[in-house]
Amino acid sequence: MSNITKRACDACHRRKVRCNGRQPCGNCHQAALSCTYDAVPQKKGPKGSRAKVISELRETQKQTTQASRNSHSPPTSPKDPRTPGLLTAEVNEQCIDFFFAHMYPTMPILDIKQVMSTTAEASQSIEDYCLLCSLAAFMIIQPGNEQKPASNSSRSVSPTTNPALGISLMEEAVRLRKLLDYVESPSVTTVITSFFLFGCCFGLSKHNTAWFHLREATALAQLLGMQDEGTYMAGDSVVNSIRRRLFWLLFVTERAYALQKHKPLTLHATIELPNSNHEPQGSIAGFYHLVNLYRPFDDTFVGLWNKSRSDCSAFWLAQLQRQLNEALPVYLNTTESQAADLRTSQQWLRTMVWQLSIANGCLSSTSPDAAMTFTYPIEIAKDLVAVTRQLSHHSMEIHGVGLIEKLFDVACTLVDVMSLPIDFANFELGPLDYLTQLIDLISTLRGGESRYLPLIMTKIQETLPALASPIIQALDSKLPAGREMSPKEHASSSNSSASSSYSTSPFMHYYPLS
Repeated sequence: MSNITKRACDACHRRKVRCNGRQPCGNCHQAALSCTYDAVPQKKGPKGSRAKVISELRETQKQTTQASRNSHSPPTSPKDPRTPGLLTAEVNEQCIDFFFAHMYPTMPILDIKQVMSTTAEASQSIEDYCLLCSLAAFMIIQPGNEQKPASNSSRSVSPTTNPALGISLMEEAVRLRKLLDYVESPSVTTVITSFFLFGCCFGLSKHNTAWFHLREATALAQLLGMQDEGTYMAGDSVVNSIRRRLFWLLFVTERAYALQKHKPLTLHATIELPNSNHEPQGSIAGFYHLVNLYRPFDDTFVGLWNKSRSDCSAFWLAQLQRQLNEALPVYLNTTESQAADLRTSQQWLRTMVWQLSIANGCLSSTSPDAAMTFTYPIEIAKDLVAVTRQLSHHSMEIHGVGLIEKLFDVACTLVDVMSLPIDFANFELGPLDYLTQLIDLISTLRGGESRYLPLIMTKIQETLPALASPIIQALDSKLPAGREMSPKEHASSSNSSASSSYSTSPFMHYYPLS
């Protein structure tokens, strides 16, 4: 009696041929196919080309076998997307050293141990590499970062004095970030990277891109819940302190940029300030003063500034001026660079409030409150000149064009006041003296002469044409013999006082407001 199988093998079933049920069956052995009985029996369908089916079966089994082999073989390494030789160990080390020596007191958002760990892991992490690239780019683009090469170096120029290198590093960070899903999976590292990219673009006057990266940083911070006090209740205390400082730095930066470029706000004072338990005494004291300077500038002020609201009162503005005047102590126990930023920002903010006051018709020539009179910018300029005389150029230059722009705004406001029909005989020094000294300072700060000096001289020429020549002569008198200052001159003065040494670290001192 013949042996009849109840089930065909998978191949015979697919080919619709009789199977003898062996392993392998006769048909699979003859066709050189793998003989399996794994498929679930299905209803019969229309017959097709058996030769075509055999080819399909062979191809499917070939692909399955190849996939099985690949799964057991080591994966091949994709090409490293980093640009070889761009962020060298030397450049990385110089920029990290510069940040912690000069910028950290104002931007205490990195931990030196974590940065060293990030440097060690950057070869394996695109996110860490992007952070280092953006940090280096920011430090190089900052005008104050001029470092001399080591004494045993054969190079005549330090790599950190090369603006093109800074731009290349910035572009590298932007390019490689596109390989990361950092928006859907944000981290503190990605927030800091966005902030550094903002700083780069601001220094390069790419303000649309700068605004984009600043809003990107604030949005990522909010995605991480940095605006929520509850997110700081658990976790490492050092990490939480860094996160708090990062939030408040974005808070301050957003307000300064909102006033400079008429932008809206997204962050508000919703969390506590970080403590300084992990810091040497006084090392970041100026950071807390900076936050307190900008805290009064909320949605109400920015809304009025941007003309999206009109509920302004002279009483409220006068109160804000008093608050600004009392925001900083007479003596600042801070680094010199912190003092430069704080004192300049204070006078600039006083100027911004005065501008809002005059724009809303809240000033009076007979007001008993000096802050609510038309001549108040003269007092502001006087205080600013007194402060900057105590500061080295380096302490101001490391803050980049942001600080120079504040000096520029104060000087322009002073020009506007000088155009008014006011008797200046009662002033100890005339407004022209303060204006000349501010313009002289702007012209000697790196980045000021080429960018802002022509603008202020043009404003003077248009507003007070009779004063243009005396001011140019006053500036020329401070330059070496044979060299003249032109309103349209774009070359930096090689013999200006800005050429002082930049190798010293900031020092602790007291900086009074005279």
